[in-house]
Amino acid sequence: MSVEFIGFITNNDASETRVRSGPVLDPSYIETVAKAHELAGFDRALLAFHSTSPDGLQVAQHALGVTEKLKVMIAQRPGFTAPTVLARQLATIENFHNGRVSLHVITGGNAKELRQDGNTLDDKDERYARTGEWLDIIKQEWTSEKPFDYNGKYYQVEGGFSQVKPIVPIHVFVGGASDAAIDVSGKHADTFALWGESYAQVRDVTGRVRAAAAKYGRPAPRFSLSVRPIIADTEEKAWAKADDILARATALQDKTGYRKPADGHATAGAKRLLALAEQGTRIDKRLWTEMAALTGANSNTTALVGTPEQVAEVFADYYDLGVSHFLIRGFDPLIDAIDYGRELIPRTRELIAARDAAKGVVAA
Repeated sequence: MSVEFIGFITNNDASETRVRSGPVLDPSYIETVAKAHELAGFDRALLAFHSTSPDGLQVAQHALGVTEKLKVMIAQRPGFTAPTVLARQLATIENFHNGRVSLHVITGGNAKELRQDGNTLDDKDERYARTGEWLDIIKQEWTSEKPFDYNGKYYQVEGGFSQVKPIVPIHVFVGGASDAAIDVSGKHADTFALWGESYAQVRDVTGRVRAAAAKYGRPAPRFSLSVRPIIADTEEKAWAKADDILARATALQDKTGYRKPADGHATAGAKRLLALAEQGTRIDKRLWTEMAALTGANSNTTALVGTPEQVAEVFADYYDLGVSHFLIRGFDPLIDAIDYGRELIPRTRELIAARDAAKGVVAA
């Protein structure tokens, strides 16, 4: 099973520990970060979606235009762009950039933020039912050789058809932790995206997703894990770095008056991370939960702390649990991406290749 590293291209230089210093949409910064990811050996990079942020489709085109091999993973929320339209938009970008496009489907988000874009479905199970129909239609747009009709609860299409088809099939990532999310993922996901959870939680979720895929007669998808590595040349320095990150993030929250999202607006994934944080600040070998607790797990905020060798060992443990994709980003996004490419990414690839060779496994 091949391993893939996914980075994160932000629209500007900011994070939980850094106040934005430039414009909200900073093209030169995006270009620098995209090129840094390519040079660091990342396979692809995520472009996030938020109800108030710049449009990820257009940011992705800029990132693709300034790189040669780096793929992009474009996050989109069902319910706001018609599936027929988005299917053609993605296929068009993919045709321009020779198979370097993938789709990351984000259904959840907190209900308050979703209403900023006019969402009228507050029930999470309904939103995932809508996602299922949305992906049904997108995939037909990409593959159908003749016009098709679709009559669902949330979408109705008459004679749907796209002249532009993906040259290379567009890989679909789906995230979520609720039962409804697992069901949609079983039907549609090529890769299921987890946040950085404990070994036990990963076993639980991947087992549920595999069962859901089997129900639809599909092979199990691949699995991606999102985490924030904090690395240094000694373990002591790495934990000191983690403590400093927490202190700076806390100070920034105090300065800005940030308040973590109310529990009623937390996603199922966020609730799982918060439950993990209640178990302790350090889980398994070196999964650190204090940033998740501080921020309300408002995004992927659990971290792996240690030397590059130690963090690579944990990645290999997750790989043994079936995880093949690692979405990693730091709290200093540009510098950390460069550091990951210098040591963490190559060491992880080497360690996993050695484990596979010892088992007689040939990378796919």
